[in-house]
Amino acid sequence: MRFPALAALLFAPLGAFAQSPSYVGSDQCAACHKDETAAWATSHHALAWTQVDAGTVVADFDATRFDHDGMSVEFSDTNGKLQARVTEKDGTSTQYDVHSVAGIEPLQQYLFETEPGRLQSFDVVWDTEQKRWFHLYPDQDLPPDDGLHWTGSYKNWNARCAECHATGFEKNYDTETRSYNSVQSEIGVGCEACHGPGSAHIDWTLGQGTPDGVNEFGFSMSWGRGQTEAEIQQCAGCHSRREAHEDGNPIPGTPYHDAYNLAVLRPGFYQPDGQILDEVYVYGSFLQSKMYARGVGCMDCHKPHSAQLRADGNGICTQCHSAAGNPDFPTLTAKEYDATAHHQHPDGSDGVQCKSCHMIERTYMGVDGRRDHSFRVPRPDLGMGEDACTDCHKDQDQDWAAQRIKEWFPESPHRGPHFGTAFQDVVAGRADGPEDLLEIAANPDLAGIVRATAVYLLQPYGSPDVATRTAPLLSDPDPLVRANAAPLQRQASPPDRLRRLEPLLADPLRNVRMSAAKEFLTIPQNSMTAEQSRLAGQGLAEWRTAISNRLDFPETHLVLGGMALTLRNAEAAERAFREVVTMDPQRAEAWPMLVQLTQINRGLRAARDVAQQGLTVLPDNPALLQLWNQLDR
Repeated sequence: MRFPALAALLFAPLGAFAQSPSYVGSDQCAACHKDETAAWATSHHALAWTQVDAGTVVADFDATRFDHDGMSVEFSDTNGKLQARVTEKDGTSTQYDVHSVAGIEPLQQYLFETEPGRLQSFDVVWDTEQKRWFHLYPDQDLPPDDGLHWTGSYKNWNARCAECHATGFEKNYDTETRSYNSVQSEIGVGCEACHGPGSAHIDWTLGQGTPDGVNEFGFSMSWGRGQTEAEIQQCAGCHSRREAHEDGNPIPGTPYHDAYNLAVLRPGFYQPDGQILDEVYVYGSFLQSKMYARGVGCMDCHKPHSAQLRADGNGICTQCHSAAGNPDFPTLTAKEYDATAHHQHPDGSDGVQCKSCHMIERTYMGVDGRRDHSFRVPRPDLGMGEDACTDCHKDQDQDWAAQRIKEWFPESPHRGPHFGTAFQDVVAGRADGPEDLLEIAANPDLAGIVRATAVYLLQPYGSPDVATRTAPLLSDPDPLVRANAAPLQRQASPPDRLRRLEPLLADPLRNVRMSAAKEFLTIPQNSMTAEQSRLAGQGLAEWRTAISNRLDFPETHLVLGGMALTLRNAEAAERAFREVVTMDPQRAEAWPMLVQLTQINRGLRAARDVAQQGLTVLPDNPALLQLWNQLDR
């Protein structure tokens, strides 16, 4: 096999899952649910992925041309058949039929089937507001063999995008042929993407009763019944930066931490204080907010079927933040917020909009502005480099902004210590030790994702003392904290590690079980009881299944390579790192490992060949050059 079969070396096969109700398609819902269907039909959910003949194409395919950095593309429309002739930087020219359409506004992207079953999202997209073609990554030099090129693994629609743009999606990646046989109930986010497969509901309408595992109406997911947390988690399945554990869409109603591993506020994704930085898709931000802590859910602000806001302008906020308040949220202070005394800006200016100060906006995909859902108080005094004030007042600095806020709100309780300062010090290498992170991790008044981030950032400080002091977090109410706390037990003595992690092997949530089970890989079998061995095997089998669903990701093979090294399996490690550079030749960290493993497994000559291959792709890579010089002696 071309991929590292590490999992097969470790675990026995899993049994089959119980049969679930089947998908029937949104068309089956329309006759009975006319108003809901009408609201949904023009929504960004319904139009998340459409066929070319659906009438949603808005770009100019009338013999238009776009040139960028040595490549060009000519768009054409021949009797409704949309095509693009792409001439790459190396001179190769290929004509593609437009397979399907992603999105509706503010940009629209087009998908090409580069080989049977493999869909790639093209980097030249249509700006629906300016009515122009533009390149999503104009500053990147992306030759055709780069993993970030539009034909590469990171732009593969089947792996990276389809599960959130389709209903009932199954990826079906074949590791032997590196090909896809993906299927879905329907393209676009249909009714069943949120409610669950509809066959049992149809049976219910016919008086046939409902099977186990669904509600009284035949659905796997219940809405509008005080299940705010479940509703948030259902939305979060797509609206989050996460690692998926399943091969496509989990059944709606599946607990989030059974289906995904949520990214914490790690560097590169978020600012140290938790503000958005990279494209993180809302959920991780919302978990930081006081609104989430007080029981506010997605549907309190967004209409469920159109996904539009429930009110315009500040009205969406003043439905609760007003002198009248909102009886659904009794802890909210009832006072006037939409007033000069609060926003301190001239009437009619952008500064009077709640979102301007409490939901900073960042632009992704060139033109798509998205707002931070942590609903935070502006803190320019923290000096994080970005804040709501200097977003607008670009001619001023953060010291000026902090002084103005202090003048407006001299007695504000919002200028105290902030976790972002500690996170910033750790990331910048200025922290004296783990104490600040340990304090944040143990603070029950902070959001779970903040505490989980502190735990994640503690990993470089791993020690028996840190393992002991973070052991109580293994029973924390928040599954994100529990999952991130498990790796900190690596430095504990084997008996302590076994004792502390064993309860997590039976955790109700899969992501926690897998995180704990991975820590048993380096514990000798004869150190475990039969029950511990059984539970660890089950958790590792779940991890094996999750990993097998991501074998089309170069990142997965980096993980498998690391695991193989931990288990001292040099052959499996070599196969893993070879797969990484096959999928993404520019993955600089993989080549040196591959060279060294090749030398261990197959000798000096084979290692030289691999080093030469790597230098062909990355001629200036210092680690490869050093290895080449050593091998050439």
